[in-house]
Amino acid sequence: MTQSLWEPEATEEAQVQFDPGQMQPEAVALSADEFTALEERILRAVAVVKRERQARAEAELRATEAEARLNEQASSVEQLQKDVDGLKAERDHVRQRVERLLAEFDALEL
Repeated sequence: MTQSLWEPEATEEAQVQFDPGQMQPEAVALSADEFTALEERILRAVAVVKRERQARAEAELRATEAEARLNEQASSVEQLQKDVDGLKAERDHVRQRVERLLAEFDALEL
């Protein structure tokens, strides 16, 4: 018969019972030290979570502000692009007029 990883290998399970009379003073001191160490680790973890939450909130605020500036600049960029396109069209028109005048001038000298 094949056993899965979740099934115990032995058919009998070990029973652990707690008897307060069997506790030794060294075990209590060790447990208190372990508890203190665990408490310190939890407090450090809480501090890290608080810092990360604050950093996330600040990053979200900066992202929101940057997005607002981007939206403002997008309309400016669109207007500037229209201006550039207009100026290019005007330049082409002026170039055509100058070329026509030069052609007429060249025709006069012949």
